[in-house]
Amino acid sequence: MRIEVSKSECYKSERWWKRQNPSKDCERRGAAAKMVKFLKPNKAVVVLNGRFAGRKAVIVRQFDDGTRDRPYGHCLVAGISKYPKKVIRKDSAKKTAKKSRVKAFIKLVNYNHIMPTRYTLDVDLKDVVTLDALQSRDKKVTACKETKARLEERFKTGKNRWFFSKLRF
Repeated sequence: MRIEVSKSECYKSERWWKRQNPSKDCERRGAAAKMVKFLKPNKAVVVLNGRFAGRKAVIVRQFDDGTRDRPYGHCLVAGISKYPKKVIRKDSAKKTAKKSRVKAFIKLVNYNHIMPTRYTLDVDLKDVVTLDALQSRDKKVTACKETKARLEERFKTGKNRWFFSKLRF
């Protein structure tokens, strides 16, 4: 036996059901809903676009609301443009030192052009990498050199091995 029901009756009963059983999702969708801030300093990210696409970087400072120059969410990142090579036991100390070198970069990146990872990097770059460092060429070069020194130091401790390995894709 089949019962015929009009569309308007179905719609009314659906509205009645939603009023009787309000879901928690509906309550969260109001104006009070806030997005969780997960792009925080020391978070490891992968750069997706531009010259350093596919390179790993770490967030130094984030600008969620944007600035006057860049009216969109972006962040200041410091990353590795040239990864250290694989070191083997028979290498001399000089060769090991040469293979352990990294090359660093500093860049302002749009949130749409980075992919966050689950990893964090405990390297203190806040005092080195600043917005002032990006204003002139010589300041940027000195900031890159200091970043390079700190990243190499971190690499030699043997921690954060994922960050210092080349992304295979």
